[in-house]
Amino acid sequence: MGSTEFGQALRRWRDRISPEASGLPLGGKRRVHGLRREELSLLAGISVDYITRLEQGRATAPSEQVVEALARALRLSDAERAHLFRLGGLRPPGPQNVPTRITPSVQRVLERLAGTPVAVFDATWTLLLANQPYAALMGDPSSWRGHQRNGVWRTFLGLSDRVRQTPQSHHALQAALVADLRDATARYPADERLQRLVADLSAQSDRFAELWETGITGRHEAAGKTIDHPHVGAVTLDCDILTVAGSDLRIMVYTAEPGTDAERLALITTLGTRSLAG
Repeated sequence: MGSTEFGQALRRWRDRISPEASGLPLGGKRRVHGLRREELSLLAGISVDYITRLEQGRATAPSEQVVEALARALRLSDAERAHLFRLGGLRPPGPQNVPTRITPSVQRVLERLAGTPVAVFDATWTLLLANQPYAALMGDPSSWRGHQRNGVWRTFLGLSDRVRQTPQSHHALQAALVADLRDATARYPADERLQRLVADLSAQSDRFAELWETGITGRHEAAGKTIDHPHVGAVTLDCDILTVAGSDLRIMVYTAEPGTDAERLALITTLGTRSLAG
């Protein structure tokens, strides 16, 4: 099945779903009944240009992450999701793979937290979804691709992070993430994407390789964090990680206790990703 069929299916499903069903405001007159490409781009974290090329059959061989993001944004059923994977020349993920599907019920929970910084990660700590308040607080992840979207990779390769850390807390975080990742390999020993991530981390980071060889296992848990925001300054927040039963998804939620940095967090959320100087 070729890229033309993939593009036709993408356009058909984009026309089918309304902005309201996707959690977007309706706003103003519309010439299309379904989602605009710009809206699908926002929901899936994929550029408008790439979506256009996919729909027109000018882009071939989309990655698993791209297909998963599109299926999630379009609210596809399990059967439709599997069909889109096949149209993209990919094998639909099976039970041996790390789950990446965000179910409609979890989507509804996230929509009700629209004013709170929330991100969803899979069991490998790969970012699946981040809402606008999260992007405003932690930095916009929409341009991240491949391993850049993985929290373990970003921690060990020193990619940008606004969380304030001491050397001791950084080392503790590294150990916790390695333990968590090893635990995931025990649950999903046949997942090729997870195997590739571990191999690439071992090759690129001596610190990761050293910790991996210790055989530590466990779960990464978050508590309080101080985020150095470029426009608002330091914000100290509670960070809770909720695990979705049956899917191994991790929902990371940032909140502030009333009377602490709640007003600063509200300001960040109101500003979105715009600069204070803008």
